[in-house]
Amino acid sequence: MTDHATGQDVRMTFRVPSTPEDRALIRRYVIWDPESYTTSRYHDLINPIQPDRTDLEAFETALANDAREISDEDLSTLLDLEWRSRITAAWLIALDRRIQFRDALGELLLASELVHAGIGYCIALARFAQPEDADILAAYLDRYLPRPDCRYNQDAAIGALLYLDEQLGTNRADSYLGLWHRSAFADRDPCESQRHTAELCDFAGRIMSPDALP
Repeated sequence: MTDHATGQDVRMTFRVPSTPEDRALIRRYVIWDPESYTTSRYHDLINPIQPDRTDLEAFETALANDAREISDEDLSTLLDLEWRSRITAAWLIALDRRIQFRDALGELLLASELVHAGIGYCIALARFAQPEDADILAAYLDRYLPRPDCRYNQDAAIGALLYLDEQLGTNRADSYLGLWHRSAFADRDPCESQRHTAELCDFAGRIMSPDALP
């Protein structure tokens, strides 16, 4: 991959799943395909709010249980792999609020190597809901928002930062709104991204609630 700002080649940090252990983790957490399931979990985690699905209870219960039960070691392995594994790991981290992964998610977000995975990183940071999470999102927007050639996860990042501003009583996102209309996401409404982030965080809170335990 080439960094458009510097013109230098950047080494990609993900690896292709190559061991039996990698493949077993992918089958267990990333694919998750019981007989009633029609698509892979990783695909649905791009937007997991799907009230019309026929296996809704099974999907949500399994997702919440896996978030509680997966080990940190297995999450770290998934974060080393390609985007399907990374978005799945990020969502499991977000659901269980494993803040020990904050720095790792921040590094992956700023690297912006792979499609879709950044959605999961931004939701995890929104779920952690601390000032240092806002710092990471602001650093991402500082790097990528001024670059109209990079259509990455700026919309997810501004949505998460606006959401954190509301949670923390801050206004960190204000300095980015003026630049938004010149960005790669000028056709998107940042407030709509904030609403979507709030919906995703509400979804996470609901399925992880003790009241939702079977």
